[in-house]
Amino acid sequence: MAQMNMVQAINSALDVMLGRDPRVVVFGEDVGYFGGVFRCTDGLQRKYGEHRVLDTPIAEGGIIAAAIGMGVNGLRPVAEIQFADYIYPAFDQIVSELARLRYRTAGDLCAPVTIRTPCGGGIRGGQTHSQSPEGVFTHVCGLKVVMPSNPHDAKGLLISSIESEDPVLFFEPKRIYNGPFDGDPHKPAVPWSSHPKGEVPDGHYAIPLGKADIVRPGAAATVLTYGTMVHVAEAAARLCGVDAEIIDLRTLVPLDVDMLCTSVRKTGRCVIVHEATRFSGFGAELSATVQEECFWHLEAPIARVTGWDTPYPHAFEWDYFPGPARIAAALRAVMESAA
Repeated sequence: MAQMNMVQAINSALDVMLGRDPRVVVFGEDVGYFGGVFRCTDGLQRKYGEHRVLDTPIAEGGIIAAAIGMGVNGLRPVAEIQFADYIYPAFDQIVSELARLRYRTAGDLCAPVTIRTPCGGGIRGGQTHSQSPEGVFTHVCGLKVVMPSNPHDAKGLLISSIESEDPVLFFEPKRIYNGPFDGDPHKPAVPWSSHPKGEVPDGHYAIPLGKADIVRPGAAATVLTYGTMVHVAEAAARLCGVDAEIIDLRTLVPLDVDMLCTSVRKTGRCVIVHEATRFSGFGAELSATVQEECFWHLEAPIARVTGWDTPYPHAFEWDYFPGPARIAAALRAVMESAA
């Protein structure tokens, strides 16, 4: 075991896979010589050479198109989109080509492509460096969508993504790249974690895609969340004193429906938390699933705590971001409510 933050864990996963499988190729804007904007690929080009870890032009559509061609021809490309906000120029390649390749060829071809991209707020990046577009892609058949919340899971899930025979969008919450922190230094905040790093095994290990994790057992209410919001939800549960069971989805597609439904049937109450905007966000799908599968077990209406339905602000970032107080209020409300 080693103590790592998420950046180091992602770097370790890429290092392991580059060393283990000669078919793995890592590329994107500034990932080579510079080591990535957030340093996730630091040192990999020096170790594996420019033919395995390479820089690309600023052309997201071209990056994904090249990844598709590599995957079809036997490689395992890991393409980085520098910020999730920049993924839209590649949307057609991802949705119309990459996601449908196995289906349109009746299984003759597949493209084992992993697309890594930092998502979410927390760095005062404003509307063009803070978006959480995971809900846009969970709607697309043929894609797997992953978002880890801690270094251990980040490494194991990324290894599984690279080893998958199907395309994976691997979203990395940049707010917790270097460990959870308290939030806006100008406002009182509940600490999320006293351990900004986590224990991460050396070498190869894989966490199966499609398997959620109970990060906080509880009996009074279920919180369904992922990414950065796992830590905020934990702070909220401490703040309000509710015996909440917090489930880290880890993989949005495929979704671990069995685990989330088992929890909701036990607790009878459900709060859904995500950073992305509320309307048509992934929480709507979670809410529909819980209603369809657990309706007769619910003791209160399902609650959602999300980002606001506005472009991501700069000056008011911490007012936009779902914080412990907003989640705690939702937990109190479902505890006081009756269906």
